[in-house]
Amino acid sequence: MNPVLNLVNVTLEYPDGDSTLKALDAADLSVDAGEFFSLVGPSGSGKSSLLAVAATLVRPSSGLVVIDGVDATELKDAELTSLRREKVGIIFQQPNLLPSLTAVEQLIIGHHLRGKPTKAARTRATELLDVVGLGASLNKRPHQLSGGQRQRVNIARALMGHPRILLVDEPTAALDHERSESIVRLLRQVTDEFATATVMVTHDTEFLPFTDSVATMRDGRLGSGAPVGAPN
Repeated sequence: MNPVLNLVNVTLEYPDGDSTLKALDAADLSVDAGEFFSLVGPSGSGKSSLLAVAATLVRPSSGLVVIDGVDATELKDAELTSLRREKVGIIFQQPNLLPSLTAVEQLIIGHHLRGKPTKAARTRATELLDVVGLGASLNKRPHQLSGGQRQRVNIARALMGHPRILLVDEPTAALDHERSESIVRLLRQVTDEFATATVMVTHDTEFLPFTDSVATMRDGRLGSGAPVGAPN
């Protein structure tokens, strides 16, 4: 099986005064369709840099970033934008929902920007909000939703473009334990249901058993992924 997300010997360097800061140091990562991969490590270890490179938001200094068989490092900026829209769903730590829009409208507007018909967008948005447990909250605005519900809208929005890859940055950082567990369970569910290659950065190690494998980052170096056990 060919991995949906494949990072090969990826290095990312930034100028740092008279020297160079190496945010990623020869990182290798391979994630298959339907695999839920978790990434842990201290602050400043390179986790966010890895997600940014995998999302094609930042070009690596060297190495390969292959998304669904396409070498993203060979693409021009416009081609990268198209690849990202068609293949990558990004779930940020903060949902950043638009205050004036309802839950269903939050999803529709992104689909509209992709040039898709509004009627088809509404149908898919309604279906996805039902999947994430918000079928009865389609017309509620962000201030009418709990923190956990807003994160569920965030997840549904990331799925609107039928992504092959889901990149998730600390989805439980602002939630209590109960809501955090429900969000990670939901990510497990959508990974299975939509066969996405999912990478989650997290500090909540107690939820790692919901994922298939885990790797640790330190000083820009990514350890080998190891399988984890199933949750109780």
